[in-house]
Formats: sequence, structure tokens, C-alpha cells
Amino acid sequence: MATMKAIVVEETGGVDKLIYKDIPIPEPKEGTVVIKNHFIGVNYIDTYHRSGLYTLPLPFVLGRESAGEVTAVGPGVENFKVGDRVVYIGGSTYSEYSEGKVDAVEKITNDVSYETAAAIGIQALTAWTLVRESYPVQKGDYILVHAAAGGVGLLLCQLSKYLGATVIGTVSSAEKAALARENGADYVINYTEEDVVAKVNEITNGLGCHGIFDGVGKSTWDISLQSARRLGSVISFGNASGVVPPISISILAQKNLKIMRPTLYNYLATREESHKWWGEVFELLAKGVIKTHIYKVYNLEDAKQAHVDIESRKTTGKLLLKTSL
Repeated sequence: MATMKAIVVEETGGVDKLIYKDIPIPEPKEGTVVIKNHFIGVNYIDTYHRSGLYTLPLPFVLGRESAGEVTAVGPGVENFKVGDRVVYIGGSTYSEYSEGKVDAVEKITNDVSYETAAAIGIQALTAWTLVRESYPVQKGDYILVHAAAGGVGLLLCQLSKYLGATVIGTVSSAEKAALARENGADYVINYTEEDVVAKVNEITNGLGCHGIFDGVGKSTWDISLQSARRLGSVISFGNASGVVPPISISILAQKNLKIMRPTLYNYLATREESHKWWGEVFELLAKGVIKTHIYKVYNLEDAKQAHVDIESRKTTGKLLLKTSL
């Protein structure tokens, strides 16, 4: 039986639970293809799966996205053939090969590198669906982006600016502040030195923000609520600092606030939806609206270090793994 290298989680916990080992190369089944992965996206959700915050049946191969080429197609697959260049959002991608349902696979053109495709996958789709569906950003809006120098944060700055908003980003260092500004933030607040709510009120003349995108979670939740204006929207899409605690819904009445907790995969539930959002992201990439910022590319066997780095909150932009294939 042919084998491949993969990062396997046999029990949840810290980075020591990431095991680099040989496992069988998957075989295609009805409606699936096998992809030889060249680059693999590292996302914060991977740390949730590894730690057990979000549960998956054990054991499992970690990872949610990759880019590579199709090496085998299963019965009933009509739109893909061996050799197609593709990007995949699904599961079990920290590996040299992945099996993916065709609904989760999208072809990439020759002018898009595997590295770029893996870098824009989940994060660009997340950012674009957030600003078009979760809270449709409008020209003239004030938008607050927490963790503005992170992978999704940079894209939220780029896309909110593209849509005509005034963008306020929160960061933890001068280096990250400069990067956020380069990617569209009009104002940057260093939350280690400044009062975020006070600065937001100063910038917005005491009115607050129309939309707030919060991927940090527990430590920024109250700040997000306080930074929203009357009739504003708070979009909570991540838990980097911990899970948002339960709230009393009556607190929303103070300013008639709207809150939402979206997940990307509910925007990609059908083939038609997935194709639509991917098409728009590729168009934005071609126009230069979306600009990738890759922090570092790690070898697959160094996934532990990638997790240490992303959890340190010191990274910016996108982290990738690469295989030796």
C-alpha cells in the first residue's frame, strides 16, 4: 500500500499532539478526487481542532485547505480530470495527498500559483463573505477590524477600504500598525497603549462604528459592543483569545444592536454558492484588490512550529505549509 507523510492528531491537546507520520494515500470514492498538495494553509481554526475546542472524531489528519493537482478521480466525477490545478477547502489537508468532495474543490488558472491559492482560500473567502453578507459594508461606513494585521484582518482592511468605508484597525505593535495602514486601515489603534473605545469615539465624533468584525473573541467582546453605534452590527467570527461568554440579549436594546456569529462553510453549502464566492475572490485577486501577505512558509514536518507561531499572536498575514512533492 502506497503511503504519504501527514500530520495526525491521535489525542487532543498542545502542539506535542501533532504527529508527523506515514499513513496510506487516500483512494477516490464516488464524487471525490485525490489532490497532490503543494501548499497547505494554516488557520487559527486548526488550533481549535488540535486542542479539542472544536471536536473531530479521533484520530484525524489536521487542516482545512490546500492547493495542488488532481491525481485521481472517483466514479461520477465529470468536471475534474487528472492534472487539473485546484484549490480545496474541506478537511485532512496537513498531508501530501488529500481526498476532497468535488463540491469543495475549485479549479485555478495557470496565472494563480499554488502558493497564492492556498494563501487566499479560507481567509479571503471569510473576509469577502463577512463584508458582503454578514455585514454588507457600504460607502461612508466606519468599520472596526480587530487583529487588523492578521490574515483575515489584513483582508478585511483591504476589502472594507475597497467598498468605500473608513477603516479602523486594532493591533498590538508599531510593526503591525504599519502593515495595517499599508493594507487600507485609515486609523490604527494599538490596544496595548491606547483605550480602544475612547479612540473609536474620538474618530467617529462619539457615534461609534457601523460594523465591527471581531475574530478575537473573549478579550474584545465588550470593546466591540461599546464601539458600535446605534443601529450598528457586531460580527463575531473567531475565538483567538477564548470563547465569547454567554450574554443577556437585553444588552442589545441599549443601542438597537445586531449581532451575528457566522461560519464560512454555511456560505459555501451548495456548489452554486461555492462557485459564486470563489469566482468573486479570484476576480478581486486579478484586479489587485486582494493582496496576499505570506508571513512564512514551513515544511510540513514543522507544523508544530507553525502552531506555536500562530498562537503567539506575533505573526502577520498568512502561514503556509509546503510538502516535498
